[in-house]
Amino acid sequence: MFRSMKYASILVALAIPAAALAHHGWSGYDEAKIIKHTAPLKDLTWGNPHGMAKVAYLGKEWVVVLAPTTRMESRGLTQAMLAPNKAVTIEGYARSDGTPEMRIERVTAEGKTVELR
Repeated sequence: MFRSMKYASILVALAIPAAALAHHGWSGYDEAKIIKHTAPLKDLTWGNPHGMAKVAYLGKEWVVVLAPTTRMESRGLTQAMLAPNKAVTIEGYARSDGTPEMRIERVTAEGKTVELR
C-alpha cells in the first residue's frame, strides 16, 4: 500500500508542472507593441480555457487568443458576433518570440467594444 501511494505521489508531482506548461502565460507577449487590426476571424473555437481563432495579418495567418467563453459572454460578446465573414476589430499584443500569435485585450464587433482581460 505504501509503495503504491509513493508512486501515486510521484505521478501527481510530475503531472502538475506538465499541466502548468500546457497553458501558456501572458509574459511571452510584447505589451509595448499594440496591434489593432480589422478583419474577419476564421476557425473560431468557442471553448475553454479560452477561445481561439485565426486571422490574416501582415501576410500570414495568425492565431488569436481570446478570453474564456464565460467572460466574453458575461461582457456581451457572443459567438455569433465573431462569426466568419464578419469584420471585427481586435486589439492586443504579439508574441515576443516572433510566432504569429496575438493575445487579444479587446474586440469591437457589431459596434460594441468588449474588454477581454
